[in-house]
Parts: sequence; structure tokens; C-alpha cells
Amino acid sequence: MGSSPLLIKSVVAALLVAVCFSSPVTAQQTDVEREADLLRQLAQAESPEDAVKVDAELKALWSRSGSAAIDLLLRRGRDALEAGTPEIAVEHFTAAIDHAPDFAEAYVGRASAYYLTSRAGPAIDDLRHALVLNPSHWEALQGFAIILEEVDRPEDALEVWRQVHEMHPQNPEAVAAVDRLERELQGRTL
Repeated sequence: MGSSPLLIKSVVAALLVAVCFSSPVTAQQTDVEREADLLRQLAQAESPEDAVKVDAELKALWSRSGSAAIDLLLRRGRDALEAGTPEIAVEHFTAAIDHAPDFAEAYVGRASAYYLTSRAGPAIDDLRHALVLNPSHWEALQGFAIILEEVDRPEDALEVWRQVHEMHPQNPEAVAAVDRLERELQGRTL
């Protein structure tokens, strides 16, 4: 019959190795493709309700670090923010960052906690880092725009709010901020 059992076992082993080593890359590519699709859907959402659904999926995707322990730290940090204990949130987010320094969502969370403890400088640093890791993170851009307004840089804030609005046209904060800042800056050189 021509085929030896050793040859068949070798082919099967090679296929199994190929599948095992290609699965993580395929999953990663799927997440990247899914994020791009969700960002496109968010930008094209025709109603606030549609945008809320897409945004929830996008946030869920961004919240997956690939590690149950890091996801737990992220959840604990968010819980601490909701409980009104931003100092504790900083600790949880910092632990997540220490163990997963390429996880943008932990930087966004810690930036929120820093902001709530009146530490704008570290908040800006974390937002910057998050945007380096994920330039499409509209919430990080929104946080940056809010801080720019607070430090009296309305022209820069408007530019960032416009980016948020472009990514998420149904975002009521972005719509209101762009409108407000355009009226405020009308007559000034932009």
C-alpha cells in the first residue's frame, strides 16, 4: 500500500505542531480584525443605541488582556473607582501594568484614578502611554481632551475632541464639547 505508519505519524505530528503554533497568532489577528471592524461600525453608527452596542463590544475586547490574573486586577481597579476609592484603584491598575506593560486598558484605568486624585501629570502620562499602545482608544483621547480643557488649552482640546467625534460620532460628550469649543473659539485663530 506504499504508506508507512511512520510517515503517516510524522505528517500528523507536523500538522498538530503547525496548528498548535499558529492558533495564538490566528486569535491575535482575529482580535485585531475584530477591533478594526468594531471601530468602523462605531464611526458609522446611525443612532446612539447602535453606538452603545458596538461600544460595549469594543470595550469588552479592549478589556481582555489574555491573562485571567490581569483581567482580575483590571476589574478590581474598576470596582475601586466605582466605590469611590481611586487610591486603591491606582494600586490595582499599577499591579496590572507591572505584570502586563503592553495592556493599554490598565493605563486608561490608572489615568482615571490619577485624575480623580488630582494628579493630572501622571494621568496625562498614562493616557499618552495608552494611546501609544492603542491609538484608536477613543476613551483615552477623551480623557486627554478633558484635561486639556482644564489646563486652559481649548484649541488643543478641540482638536482632540474632533478626533474623538470622528471615531465615535454618537458620543454625546464629544458632540457637546466640539460644539461648545467651536463657539468659544469662534473669532479666534484656530
